[in-house]
Amino acid sequence: MGYPCGYLGDPKHQCKCSPMAVEKYLGRLSGPLLDRIDLHLEVPSVPYEELSKLTDGTSSRTMRESVDKARAVQAERFGRAGGVNSRMTPREMRKYAVPDAGGRSLLQTAMDSLGLSARAHDRILRVARTIADLEGSENLSEGHISEAINYRTLDRKLWER
Repeated sequence: MGYPCGYLGDPKHQCKCSPMAVEKYLGRLSGPLLDRIDLHLEVPSVPYEELSKLTDGTSSRTMRESVDKARAVQAERFGRAGGVNSRMTPREMRKYAVPDAGGRSLLQTAMDSLGLSARAHDRILRVARTIADLEGSENLSEGHISEAINYRTLDRKLWER
């Protein structure tokens, strides 16, 4: 099979690809490239029942207001227009992206068990800082670190069977 079937990880369909084909396909994404991507997400298919619900989710307006508030916090934090967490310098990270004790412990465990790089470590802290900003939290908690780590699914090699 030359191309992946597209069903790896799908709960309703069986992947027909050999482990070698999956490894070869995913091997096209190098570690250094993945390190430069902040969020790695699996997006499962949405069941019909979810699509046909009559209730509304979060509106675009509400989401936009939340993002605008977080951006304003970041601009104030960095003292410059366009200052955002994704562009924090190492010095700024030591000041603004310091997790609590539980967060530090969790991050260390993730670094050790997943073999994450220094670049992935910094990306996790930047994403966690953004999650905290969206929640309106000044502090970086274990929960923020946990969520940020969960956005790095490709680092965890979930494709291995």
